[in-house]
Amino acid sequence: MRKFILALLFLLGIIFLFVNKAELASTLQTLLLGKWQYLVGALAFEVLWVLGVTGVFLIIYRAIGIAEKFDSMIFIFGAANFVGIVAPSAGVSGLAVFAAEARRRGYSPARATVAGTLFMLLDYIGFFFILCLGLYVLMRRQDLTWVEISATIILAGVIAVLVALLILGLRSGEALGAALAWIAKGINRLLRPWLKRDYVSAENARTFALDAAQGLKELKNHPFYLLAAIGLAVVNKFLLMIVLGLCFLAFGVPLVPGTLISGFSIGYLLSTISPTPAGLGFFEGSLTLVLSSMSIPFGTAILITLSYRAITFWLLLLFGMVSLRLLERSADFPEIEKNRILGE
Repeated sequence: MRKFILALLFLLGIIFLFVNKAELASTLQTLLLGKWQYLVGALAFEVLWVLGVTGVFLIIYRAIGIAEKFDSMIFIFGAANFVGIVAPSAGVSGLAVFAAEARRRGYSPARATVAGTLFMLLDYIGFFFILCLGLYVLMRRQDLTWVEISATIILAGVIAVLVALLILGLRSGEALGAALAWIAKGINRLLRPWLKRDYVSAENARTFALDAAQGLKELKNHPFYLLAAIGLAVVNKFLLMIVLGLCFLAFGVPLVPGTLISGFSIGYLLSTISPTPAGLGFFEGSLTLVLSSMSIPFGTAILITLSYRAITFWLLLLFGMVSLRLLERSADFPEIEKNRILGE
């Protein structure tokens, strides 16, 4: 069964690449049109971003009482990112990689899942700081519309829900369990007409919450770790912004800080709330339109967007395939299934 799950994931990856082969080919060809010095620099900062993201995960793991090595963590992140793209399920499939790897390594899958959720929250919070700067620039330029405002409200709502669950877990495992059980029952009521069975076990949700709450208690005892993780998450967003800035320079567009900040923040915001995995298609269109609305020629905006996506999405996807393979070869890689999210 383990080998079947892995084979299925790699098959999904190949299908994903095949379905999007036209976009992938045009994206990679775009790189040949830019100044290679700047594109190599952008790739270097993307590597720094991957290291920074791994650092955030390590800090969160330490904060909730899990000891993990940096070299292992970087491949776990890569594999989770890959699975989250080729088998999208609102982030659950990516979190399942953390839970499955935790089970194999002998520590709590629930805590590892909490770590993944905490990363998502801190990543959103880190981006929110950048977004505020972008919105301020648009407001100063009188370019702020209800599209950006509505998307910001949606993101703020997601952050509020995650913060509320975090606070519940910090206060009481029973309270968090009751909340997750209520959510599980709502999901089951929604899906039962199609599945003819419960999709999520409410009892397992309570068990998961009690285990997760123990990890959150560790977090309460190490507030410095939380602040360090938020700080590094903000730095990581600036690294991505530098990647975008170098793509500007690669195609002869002068760096204007306001344009860079607002273009990055709004493009990233719209892709975050996109229904497609990693904002595929949605991000390309939104960033191109945002850049072209800021006096950048439409054709150049397309080149900048495609080169940025080649570095930050397609190369990262290939890294994820390699990461999943390396994790599988390092030891018996456990099955990845939805029940592992709830610690079954």
